[in-house]
Formats: sequence, structure tokens, C-alpha cells
Amino acid sequence: MLIKQLSIFLENKRGRFTEVARLLGEAGINMSAFTVAENSDFGILRIIVSDTEKAIAALREKLYAVSVTEVVCLQCPNNPGALAKAMEIITNVGIFVEYMYAFSQGETAHVVIRPDDLEKCVEVLQANKLTLIAANDLYKL
Repeated sequence: MLIKQLSIFLENKRGRFTEVARLLGEAGINMSAFTVAENSDFGILRIIVSDTEKAIAALREKLYAVSVTEVVCLQCPNNPGALAKAMEIITNVGIFVEYMYAFSQGETAHVVIRPDDLEKCVEVLQANKLTLIAANDLYKL
């Protein structure tokens, strides 16, 4: 249930995200989810793609700094309070969330979570009958 996520360091200048999107598109790699965090000097593009290894190779060939981390993707109802319930479960067992981002489709929300303890997070969410999305399923959304 763990998903590989790429973190790409980008200069904070016009066109950098466009270059990455074009590069991945030309390589036939689909972006399933992403978020960008930035400061005045650089940004970090966190992205889940259809072919992690191919994306890494394509990006590194163009001299992008890329690292790989694992994340969890929770599926929950897209309604008020659903995420709060899931977060309470995680928080109550002492798991710290380093960051997260989400997207929704109709009545379903998908939340990408980077906890400090991946295995414990997966275990507690599954024990509470919450739905986790596997990498292959995320790419199909």
C-alpha cells in the first residue's frame, strides 16, 4: 500500500514546472498527483507518476535533483468531517504527519500522506477499516 513519490528540486523561476511537465509527457509518463512547495529561492515538486524509474531516469538525464520517498494514499468520502476522523486515528496513535496533499473526484477524496512512521500508519488505517489506494490503482484514477 505504499506509493513511491518523487521530490524534484526546482529553481524558483518561470517555466521550470513547464519543463518538467513537458519532459515527463514526452517520455510517456503520466502525472497522477502533485503538489509544489516553494520559498524565495527554490521549489519542491512532489509528484506521483505512472512509471517512477523511467521518470527518475528522464529527469536525472536533464540534471534535475530527484529523490524518492514513500507515501500512503487514503481514500475517504468527500464530505465534511471525513478527513478529520482519519486524522484523529493517526494522531491518537502518535503518528506525526510531515506533509500531505489531496484531490477529489465527485464523492471520493484521495489524500496523499507522508507520515513519520509509514508502516504504523498503514497498520492503524487498515485496522480501522479505512481504504488505502495501491500505486497501480492511483494511476488509473
